[in-house]
Amino acid sequence: MTSPNSQTKTYAKTGIAGLDEVLCGGFSPGHVFLLEGEPGAGKTTVALQFVLEGASLGEKTLYITLAESAAELRQSAASHGWSLDDLTLFEVVTPESLLDREHQQSLLYSSDLELGETTKQIFDAVDRVKPARVVIDSLSEIRLLAQSSLRYRRQILAIKHYFAKHNATVLMLDDLTAEEGDKTVHSVVHGVVRLEELVPNYGAERRRLRVLKYRGQRYRGGHHDFTIATGGVQIFPRLVASEHRKGFERHKLPTGNAAFDALLGGGADGGSSTLILGPAGTGKSLIAIVFAMAAIARGEKAALFIFDEEIGLLASRMKQLGIDLDGAADAGHLMIQQIDAAEMSPGEFAHQVRATVDSQNIKTVIIDSLNGYQAAMPEENELVLHVHELLQYLNRQGATTFMTVAQHGLVGNMDAPLDITYLADTVILLRYFEAFGEVRRAVSVIKKRTGEHELTIREFSIGANGLALGEPLVKFHGVLNGVPSYTGAASPLLEPQQTNDDKLTSLSAKSGSVL
Repeated sequence: MTSPNSQTKTYAKTGIAGLDEVLCGGFSPGHVFLLEGEPGAGKTTVALQFVLEGASLGEKTLYITLAESAAELRQSAASHGWSLDDLTLFEVVTPESLLDREHQQSLLYSSDLELGETTKQIFDAVDRVKPARVVIDSLSEIRLLAQSSLRYRRQILAIKHYFAKHNATVLMLDDLTAEEGDKTVHSVVHGVVRLEELVPNYGAERRRLRVLKYRGQRYRGGHHDFTIATGGVQIFPRLVASEHRKGFERHKLPTGNAAFDALLGGGADGGSSTLILGPAGTGKSLIAIVFAMAAIARGEKAALFIFDEEIGLLASRMKQLGIDLDGAADAGHLMIQQIDAAEMSPGEFAHQVRATVDSQNIKTVIIDSLNGYQAAMPEENELVLHVHELLQYLNRQGATTFMTVAQHGLVGNMDAPLDITYLADTVILLRYFEAFGEVRRAVSVIKKRTGEHELTIREFSIGANGLALGEPLVKFHGVLNGVPSYTGAASPLLEPQQTNDDKLTSLSAKSGSVL
């Protein structure tokens, strides 16, 4: 929902940049908010960052704990490198008082105390400190004391009205121990943020956040991935490409290889996406890297995000083909990042790509491969949406994106693990085919949204001279199926006494088509 004066509002920043972006500014001051999630979801960490942000701004802050001790909170903060000296910590349950017989009748412990006495202790602490920010951790203890939904609701309403008089911004934590479907607090508070923790069949746990409610305020809906690391919570807001647009001039990006550029109708288009599709070993990574090296030769920067292959092995393999990835990286022209799909969520990956492109002014992005990206996704449909937003964002920043997808099988009819050909502006198809007792490679461009391109199928090889293209296979039928029939007479291209690489190199040399 959008407030008519939302642009003029001031907000209580949360101390987490990504959460402020999701909330479109932060928490509105003077209201009560609910932060809910199962134990271990990250509620306490978010709450600590919220009050620490207030303390850094010179505000008085109060952290009320009904479950953990102050010592435990300090230990948790120390694990992130934080000091709580500027905060006021108030323990409603003090461990030492449990052993003091003189205070048995006034212990603030859920099994021994009346609800009213516990609430009075909280209010007294607020009256003493007069904080601008308050955290109550957690509501599960108050719920146990209330013992009925009606009494619990009345108590939450009393807390809300009390804090409204003090104009404090309150964050109440709840560990979801109530019966499923109990929305008692949801209807009372001004906003609700839920933290979720998902455990995949393999790999690290995945965490995500969703805003369920925010009265009178626009916010970014849907799920947003986040992580908890040393230094606190980092939230990666869901990427919405339509919010980001930059003006730039589109132009052709040639590779410097006459035959390959002719196949593409002059080269790739700036600010577009290209999908390189084919079975394993056909040269998908090589073709993508050729475009990156061509961008570097033009004085631009490129980024390579690798899901499948180890960086050292890829660099060694490319060096044998005359491509020095390490040298380009050391010179600052190529940013290479190894991505572990088992450890990184898709939202974090999109954030990493965006941050790299924006901070380094990257104009060429390679994602190798989408098979690895898919491993980070719970469902294929979600992957398509993620890729769509990421491609749209990169294209609108003037960056040219190259993606690889490995198809199942080697020859014959093959299926891809996901179909995103309709998202890409250009699709390059690679194939193995059998001819005269040899396994050979073929390349063709089967789609290009802008401009003309060759409709031919060309043979190519990978050797010490890199990637070499031959003449169009005009006398073959069924190349894309893997077992073609040859209808012409014998040609120098097919003579067995020359190696395939030598034959193609000699042909390519005539047209300058060796990469």
